[in-house]
Amino acid sequence: MSSNRPVEIRPLAASDREAWQPLFEAYISFYESELPKEQYDITWSRFHDPEEPMHVLGAFDEGRLVGIVHALFHRSTWLPDTTCYLQDLYVDDSQRGRGVGEALIEKVALLARDKNAGRLYWLTQEKNDAARRLYDRVAVAPGFIQYRKPL
Repeated sequence: MSSNRPVEIRPLAASDREAWQPLFEAYISFYESELPKEQYDITWSRFHDPEEPMHVLGAFDEGRLVGIVHALFHRSTWLPDTTCYLQDLYVDDSQRGRGVGEALIEKVALLARDKNAGRLYWLTQEKNDAARRLYDRVAVAPGFIQYRKPL
């Protein structure tokens, strides 16, 4: 991506599956996790089900998918409007530092505004320094710590 040419960001179509999956797999691998093949199928089908509150957007540079973001909308006990959770954000290594991640976040923010969401939020690991530099620039860290109880 040329530094003076923005990427195109748009919802991914069913025909974008082959380009999307390697980026999502790289994201999962970055967090030292694994998903069964069926989960990729389930997730992709949810993105294209109009009854699901899930969205997938992609950043394209000269027609090549170079970044993805997944967002979902849910209700909140704290707000009358829906809340938008930016669940996954991944940019190809070759495109980092060029504004792709920020552009994806801004597109999700626009989607959240269009859907009258009262909040947009996301999580990252404490050790993800590169992402945190971006997040600290474009958002506010409220100081919450996440806990998980195995089920």
